[in-house]
Amino acid sequence: MKAKIDRDGCIGCGLCATICPDVFRMADDDLAEVWVDNVPQEVEEQAIEAADSCPVSVIEVE
Repeated sequence: MKAKIDRDGCIGCGLCATICPDVFRMADDDLAEVWVDNVPQEVEEQAIEAADSCPVSVIEVE
């Protein structure tokens, strides 16, 4: 499973990094970024929840 963020659309709310800090983090420019491209199996549910919770729908987990 891989995670991607369209950083151009990110509003920097930080929700993804709060829900799944093993995959997402806030970068120095205050926008979210993918910390680990290949989502570890033990946090797949959290990564999907983070994508589903994104208020601007810029996270893809597939």
